[in-house]
Amino acid sequence: LQAYERRFPTCPLIPMFVASDTVNEYKSEDEAIHVIERRCKLDIDAPRLLKKIAGVDYVYFVQKNSLNRRERTLHIEAYNETFSNRVIINEHCSYTVHPDNEDWTCFEQSASLDIKSFFGFESTVEKIAMKQYTSNIKKGKEIIEYYLKQLEEEGITFVPRWTPPVACKSESSTSHPRRPVSPAINIPESATKEGLNNKEILNTSSSPPEPTAGTPDDKLDADYIKRYLGDLTPMQESCLIRLRQWLQETHKGKIPKDEHILRFLRARDFNIDKAREILCQSLTWRKQHQVDYILDTWNPPQVLQDYYAGGWHHHDKDGRPLYVLRLGQMDTKGLVRALGEEALLRYVLSINEEGLRRCEENTKVFGRPISSWTCLVDLEGLNMRHLWRPGVKALLRIIEVVEANYPETLGRLLILRAPRVFPVLWTLVSPFIDDNTRKKFLIYAGNDYQGPGGLLDYIDKEIIPDFLGGECMCEVPEGGLVPKSLYRTAEELENEDIKLWTETIYQSASVFKGAPHEVLIQIVDASSVITWDFDVCKGDIVFNIFHSKRAPQPPKKDSLGAHSITSPGGNNVQLIDKVWQLGRDYSMVESPLICKEGESVQGSHVTRWPGFYILQWKFHSMPACATTNLPRVDDVLASLQVSSHKCKVMYYTEVIGSEDFRGSMTSLESSHSGFSQLSAATTSSSQSHSSSMISR
Repeated sequence: LQAYERRFPTCPLIPMFVASDTVNEYKSEDEAIHVIERRCKLDIDAPRLLKKIAGVDYVYFVQKNSLNRRERTLHIEAYNETFSNRVIINEHCSYTVHPDNEDWTCFEQSASLDIKSFFGFESTVEKIAMKQYTSNIKKGKEIIEYYLKQLEEEGITFVPRWTPPVACKSESSTSHPRRPVSPAINIPESATKEGLNNKEILNTSSSPPEPTAGTPDDKLDADYIKRYLGDLTPMQESCLIRLRQWLQETHKGKIPKDEHILRFLRARDFNIDKAREILCQSLTWRKQHQVDYILDTWNPPQVLQDYYAGGWHHHDKDGRPLYVLRLGQMDTKGLVRALGEEALLRYVLSINEEGLRRCEENTKVFGRPISSWTCLVDLEGLNMRHLWRPGVKALLRIIEVVEANYPETLGRLLILRAPRVFPVLWTLVSPFIDDNTRKKFLIYAGNDYQGPGGLLDYIDKEIIPDFLGGECMCEVPEGGLVPKSLYRTAEELENEDIKLWTETIYQSASVFKGAPHEVLIQIVDASSVITWDFDVCKGDIVFNIFHSKRAPQPPKKDSLGAHSITSPGGNNVQLIDKVWQLGRDYSMVESPLICKEGESVQGSHVTRWPGFYILQWKFHSMPACATTNLPRVDDVLASLQVSSHKCKVMYYTEVIGSEDFRGSMTSLESSHSGFSQLSAATTSSSQSHSSSMISR
């Protein structure tokens, strides 16, 4: 408890834990009972996109700690205050004395999550919650060991056990004999060293030393600042030096240039802590996806070179590189269908990397610091086709990645010939653009860009593109419709080795009418826990769980019989032999679960017997209307959405021993198996039980 209490009011080892305030406190007269309630402020590691939609930067939790020194127990309860009408989170931890050895401490932890609604992002919120919960479990031991080491360094290695006040001793000794007092226990040196030597703790907790005024490292050369960085106040200069020094001491690998560090400081108004956080996240992202080498190692597909109507075109009057994008002439739907979001994102990243390179070149050419570029967007031809939902979704995701990793790189955005449909697109996109970035937007309707305050104020007449009435030939592709012959299926796009969003442990499967997809799980120990997490990406399916004492035939790819279609990538497997009979060769252990397109399903099943369990995803046929032979309108529309009677799921499964599964997630992989009510499934090992949750 002495170590645990040092986490408050804030803990540098938990970056998301910003602050806490005590709202209620109670102590009994004999000091045996101590209850304290705190309101904690958390900076959740969630995409800025989601925070923008929710309209919050921080979330608040209420935590109640109940210490009973007489019984030697500590109970911790926590629940969310923010969005409590949409999301209900409850967490409970308890520390108790081991019944067989009073020098041992037992720790139990459980949590539940119930998402009623969250602006259509229920599945995203669930995954964020699981990621955060798992991270907290893994880090809990490290934090306790860190503070135990801190106590040891202060000479505190033993805390006397609580005893009743003198006035109560005689009474308690006659009616309630005390337990024998255990001897003092020294903190194991190996355990404390393990916590203190943890690199993550050292990196997170260490803060850059305050620069001493007058030292050589406290100032940069004035000519260097003027030539490469621009005007900086003494405070801004000091912030740059401190952040750079911290990076040199803690960050392994290539240190970014001062110009790049300065962009992140400016993006956070020179708040070092905030700038350091987003910069470290960006450096990790760049390393993970090899972004530093994208210009040298990646060649854009020919489709992009032919139909992506954008390119670099000289520079503006301030010397900034000028990028021209003829968005109105670009077939965004065709590009997404032909390439997928991943290739488009990679191409946009290559454009930004080229922009950084051009800024460095222009800095040398013009002899003054140039750290951003100007973008000219021509909307001539923009129509409702550009508001195709998957295209807008891809645009929003690209904006999110660029905003997070290329701050303060856009010097000015000139939007020309905005049509009537533009306000619709602007309404969808603008909430996800940083306020500082939005101030750099200049929007012109019709031919307003040709008048006073228009294009000539920012670009020399000699380089105005020909399609805008200028005399300069612009080599930017004209765009046009992408031929449908270049369109690719979702499976083909999925197989491309250009995953930039996230690494995934999920597998994809196709489900056809008459050809379900099945997964075999062999259970040796009864009462094991089978967990699952799957998303229905296309169509409606029925989810089943079967048990068989004998093993089915080895998995085989399905040729889909009459459909004469071979499932690409071998992602349609059938295990249950057609001669098997339900009730004789295998049995159904759970009621069928009908899952609609777009649903995310998580759940668990405690096995009752050893043997072979089969998870099955089967095509769900829409029932016809009972009162007429004519199909309903909803049925017709649904059948049109499921072309060729095909469904698609992405799934993850894991088997966990019930002793490990009880009350908490035991591994990072476990967090993908679902969250709510999982611990309830292990209360009885003699009965079969499952729980599933659907997020809509």
